Amino acid sequence: MIDFMSLSDFELEVMQLFWVHKEASAPQIHKLIEQKRAVKYTTVKTIIDRLEKKHSLKRSRTEGRTIFYAPISEKQTVSTPLIKEFINKVFLGKSRPLAAHILEEEELTLEDIEYLETLLKERKKDLK
Repeated sequence: MIDFMSLSDFELEVMQLFWVHKEASAPQIHKLIEQKRAVKYTTVKTIIDRLEKKHSLKRSRTEGRTIFYAPISEKQTVSTPLIKEFINKVFLGKSRPLAAHILEEEELTLEDIEYLETLLKERKKDLK
């Protein structure tokens, strides 16, 4: 299980790519990150090695000399505690100000609003 508090921002960025792609090699991840910013391959490979040592990634297969990695835990396992920690730090444990911020400050599409309405209806049913 990933200890989300021990992952750096860059490690989380790399994990995001593995969660999206399910499996990738270090060169593939390097190419994806390099589209956003200049970073050396060796830096990306070091991060992947660290994530493997932290039991966040596992070696899934090998093609020739290329090693492919896959995430060990699902994104939800990491994002839920991170969001809870964020709410505790920024909003003193209260989720209402975060929800208000999202509704008032973020650019939401009609699809986003309909999705949130569905979630709220389901949550309301659970409380009755």
